[in-house]
Amino acid sequence: MKTLSDLKVGETAIIDSINITGILKRRMIDMGITKGCEIKVEKFAPLGDPIDIRVKDYHIAIRKSDAKNIIVK
Repeated sequence: MKTLSDLKVGETAIIDSINITGILKRRMIDMGITKGCEIKVEKFAPLGDPIDIRVKDYHIAIRKSDAKNIIVK
């Protein structure tokens, strides 16, 4: 099982599932992070948190703790 936080800069993956509940999951879906969506890791902040990802032609910064709950393939 590979998570979004396991990806390296430049890697692309498909979201398999989001193991987050409540309002945070709703926010992720509103930002376009949905099952089957292709994402690309663009860069990490200097200390490794947050992660800058590309989803549907725009950039999103996600905390590493949240990225660990997004399963990718």
